[in-house]
Amino acid sequence: MNYKLAIDWDDFLTNYWQKKPVILRKAFANFIDPITPDELAGLAMEEEIDSRIVSNKNGIWDAQFGPFTQYDDLGEDHWSLLVQAVDHWHTQAARLIEPFKCLPQWQFDDLMISYATQGAGVGPHIDNYDVFIIQGMGRRRWQVGDRNQNYKQYSAHKALLHVEDYQPIIDEEITAGDILYIPLGCPHNGVSIGESLSYSVGFITQTSQTLLSNFADYIIDNLPTAIYYQDKDLKLPNDPYQVQPYELAKIQDQLIDLIKTPKLFNDWFGKHITIPMHDLNIIPVETPYDYYEFESLLKNGAQLHRVPSIRILKVGDFGYIHGEKIDLPMPIIDLLCKTDTLCYQQIQDKNTLQVMLDFVNKGYWYFTEE
Repeated sequence: MNYKLAIDWDDFLTNYWQKKPVILRKAFANFIDPITPDELAGLAMEEEIDSRIVSNKNGIWDAQFGPFTQYDDLGEDHWSLLVQAVDHWHTQAARLIEPFKCLPQWQFDDLMISYATQGAGVGPHIDNYDVFIIQGMGRRRWQVGDRNQNYKQYSAHKALLHVEDYQPIIDEEITAGDILYIPLGCPHNGVSIGESLSYSVGFITQTSQTLLSNFADYIIDNLPTAIYYQDKDLKLPNDPYQVQPYELAKIQDQLIDLIKTPKLFNDWFGKHITIPMHDLNIIPVETPYDYYEFESLLKNGAQLHRVPSIRILKVGDFGYIHGEKIDLPMPIIDLLCKTDTLCYQQIQDKNTLQVMLDFVNKGYWYFTEE
């Protein structure tokens, strides 16, 4: 199924994005769940896939982390199964994120799916990302508070950080096809009414502290020439123990110059931001193709499919995929970003074929017959 989203993006970005929560009624008309609870439970049995079960039995919160081998002891109510990055592993579920690809894709995180029984939820909490929660089967009641308040948080369980009482500005039920948008920093709590499925499309940016630390690591590894502080116009100071304001300014400028060097900063950011937070379904080819075998398969009609949700982005004049620079012209990079399936006529240039051969052998693209 192809999912068509009825959102006025201009209005949404102007009035709601990172400003306040909103319920978008019937944003997906005639919504059909792309996955069943049994399929979701099956994914949570896999080692590579992040999953957890959160329960609240008799007021006691608990959280367990997958993989799970069975679910028989959980009872019929007050527990939820949450599976991260389902878009990496389930082709039909991944189609849910297609309508959101108009938003900056470097901020996209993953599609998390939650199956909940009667009365289940993960408790009142605050997320550090923006999220579109799509309601599938069943119903959930959501209570959402305003952002930018001094909310107190506490550990309801070592794996669960909850927020104390807050005044909801939204207190409503949502049903199949409705979307609840919650900006970063808004406290919220969803409780399932009967069995339900929810799909969370998350957008997140890393903290400046994390980015700065990672950039520093990149500089250490990629700038072999040491940069030292120098002061050729030095004059004897009145107090040699006092670091002078101009000296601090020179050091700041020296560091800022590194950040403002596009060749360094763009290359670091492109490589850094295309590394996913969750495992991808990437399987390198056991017996690598050689060039002529690869070209022959494509000439004979074989098509290449991109691994679902592999991160491919453009930064400056270059493209990046899964932490590496793409050595191809920008028109080809545009094609790789926007096209999931490739045929020979699109990539028949020899240099493009050579790069794509490398990507196929690494498992970034694959032939349908495999």
